[in-house]
Amino acid sequence: MAKMNVKKGDQVEVLSGKDKGTQSEVIAALPAEGKVIVRGVAVVKKAQRPTQASQQGGIVEKEAAIDVSNVALVCPSCGKATRVGHDVEDGKKVRVCKKCGAKF
Repeated sequence: MAKMNVKKGDQVEVLSGKDKGTQSEVIAALPAEGKVIVRGVAVVKKAQRPTQASQQGGIVEKEAAIDVSNVALVCPSCGKATRVGHDVEDGKKVRVCKKCGAKF
């Protein structure tokens, strides 16, 4: 399985599906499954039973996981969806924008 270039808190753009073109933040990264959960994207309705923690049951809307190949990282400096390269800087691996060359 390939390493994911997307982390929690990154800004991403959805490349395919009903939410194509949407830019939003990654809520959670699931590297073992190769999926990410993006705020406001792939919202599904789920029947929720009442529990001790949440007394109120009913139908709840929540974000579903989407494949990491269906999102592209948005570069913080140029603001465009881009592929990611890697560089070693002071012994640490940093991500590099393939469009503008900015490190983040």
